[in-house]
Amino acid sequence: METIMLSPQTDENAVKTAADLILQGEVVGMPTETVYGLAANALNGDAVAKIFRAKGRPQDNPLIVHIAAFDQIYDLCPAVPPQAKLLAEAFWPGPLTMIVPKGDCIPDEVSCGLETVGIRLPSHPLARDLIRTAGVPLAAPSANTSGRPSTTTAEHVLRDMNGKIAAILDGGPCGVGVESTVVTLALDKPRLLRPGGVTLEQLETVLGEVEVDRALYEKIGDDVRVSAPGMKYRHYAPKAPVTVVRGDPQRTAEYIAAHISGPTGVLCFDEYGDLFPTCVVERFGSQNDLAAQAREVFDRLRAFDDTDVQQIWAQCPSDEGLGLAVANRIKKAAGFHVIELS
Repeated sequence: METIMLSPQTDENAVKTAADLILQGEVVGMPTETVYGLAANALNGDAVAKIFRAKGRPQDNPLIVHIAAFDQIYDLCPAVPPQAKLLAEAFWPGPLTMIVPKGDCIPDEVSCGLETVGIRLPSHPLARDLIRTAGVPLAAPSANTSGRPSTTTAEHVLRDMNGKIAAILDGGPCGVGVESTVVTLALDKPRLLRPGGVTLEQLETVLGEVEVDRALYEKIGDDVRVSAPGMKYRHYAPKAPVTVVRGDPQRTAEYIAAHISGPTGVLCFDEYGDLFPTCVVERFGSQNDLAAQAREVFDRLRAFDDTDVQQIWAQCPSDEGLGLAVANRIKKAAGFHVIELS
């Protein structure tokens, strides 16, 4: 299969071409404000199965369905929880996925046999234009090989998916840089399953108390059935093993500098890059600029794969605000191999 690159900047028919491919049962790389996704017709189980094959994705890792307007949720969910309307008013379009009871129209290939489904209304104009033009909701996980860092540019997608999908719709670099926040509304209390661009603190302003799933802080067992992507398997990882050091940024930088040996990569805050002159250094934003860290973290992790480093040390932020999402991605890239400095 030849993967074609579609650019709306040079081809006025790019979105229609991508939509036509989706309606033919193909998979298309789609830009969103969070990361690029692999989009297929969410109502076509055979098309959705192609996503799993292209990614090498485990068959028990459910997908998120993307819609272009809030009212479309009623076609996918038999009983929309009142909390969903409140969250939509506050955060949609945007980087928030809500887990709700699924309707019969959602094939098992999307939900992996669960009775729930994740639904999101992205804010990226090309994503919504593609959904409207196709006329169907789109199932779309991140457009990376399963386990690797997520893709935040069309070039990233091409590198992982060339020859595996029909096309890539180029919408430029992603603005948020980490996947959407996932909150389930299908339990007795709302629960945060994956942190993202909408913070826990923001959710609490709308919902009140929000439980936090343990998968945010620790590796969960292979026998655990999950209801959202990014909870169970090794994710976001470059080829070299990653060790995370958490605590005061100055102290973590000094700790890393004292433990370097052999061909080493360092993912660090901008302020500390000069402390590692013998290493391959990837700076991913100032220690106080969480938005920059979110935009840069996957790109910088991917950059290590073009080097000969045999190990990677990483700083990461605390868990406040957007830092919870950035820290979660870095810790999962390390398989939760974390050194905590008190």
